[in-house]
Amino acid sequence: MKNVTKFALSGIFVAAGMVQAHAHATFANPTVPEETTSVIALQVPHGCDGKATTEVQIKLPEGFVFAKPQPKPGWDLEVIQGDYAKTYDNHGKPVTSGPVEIRWKNGDLPDAYYDTFVIQGKVSGVAAGKALAFPATQLCGTEGKVAWDQVAEEGTDPHSLKSPAPTLTVAAKSGGGHGDHAGMAMGGASAAHDAVVKIGELEITGAFTKAMLPGQPVGGGYFIIKNNGQKDDMLVSAASPIAGAVELHEMAMQGEVMKMRKLETGIAIPAGKSVELKPGGLHMMFMKVAEPFKEGGKVPVTLNFEKAGKVDLTLEVEAAGPGGQKQN
Repeated sequence: MKNVTKFALSGIFVAAGMVQAHAHATFANPTVPEETTSVIALQVPHGCDGKATTEVQIKLPEGFVFAKPQPKPGWDLEVIQGDYAKTYDNHGKPVTSGPVEIRWKNGDLPDAYYDTFVIQGKVSGVAAGKALAFPATQLCGTEGKVAWDQVAEEGTDPHSLKSPAPTLTVAAKSGGGHGDHAGMAMGGASAAHDAVVKIGELEITGAFTKAMLPGQPVGGGYFIIKNNGQKDDMLVSAASPIAGAVELHEMAMQGEVMKMRKLETGIAIPAGKSVELKPGGLHMMFMKVAEPFKEGGKVPVTLNFEKAGKVDLTLEVEAAGPGGQKQN
């Protein structure tokens, strides 16, 4: 049994002909620790014989469970649910089904560029040293298709295949990890989250962003704004010297549809209330980033409020996490 959940994002909105590719689709991070939740990024290096890629499909192998894809501006997101062959433990709860295929659709990735498609998931019940294959397919409108779906038999060199499926090698779990989320950011780890920036009656705390994966064109920004005054205010814009543009966005579920939109008028900060910018909700979006954010770095940004005026803020760059979620 399979179910389909669809997410629609604002932005740019059956393939024929197999095309021989010049470079293989691969993962930016070739290994994942066993029994650990990780973030993986599929690199799509080209289109279909010069044509732009409009859809990317990734089938998830048994043992890569509890998957959550990262939305991409300008692409629709479709998650196909199905039954697992085994039962997996999710913090004490037995789970027998979940996402088995992810599809990014109705996008536009020109052949001259490459991009990454990111998924968070847990490797469970797979021995260290084993390779997990993720058959992937690119569609280019109605005019082209590239399938990376050949899975090498055990003992066979995958380089001998014409269209090998992208693979990840399962590594032994490091003893220095933090539970199921080893290698991902731990919320509250930096003292920067306790820093308070004040402007007028506003207090800004918990400012952070996430390291960007190779090829990732945008980054998010998150913090909490508390309005201690008796008058409403509005965050009307933001700017950063290391990004071509900074936009204010909102993501919200509407039924079974996740919609992301640019907030043209800004984010309201009601009197006596706190507003949190967080992954999956209100957030800043850094566009046209010249240098990818790196863990341990800092991202300067200037916030412009309707009444309080302008204030400079520094976001600490944490390790890349699952869709930007902070882990406690």
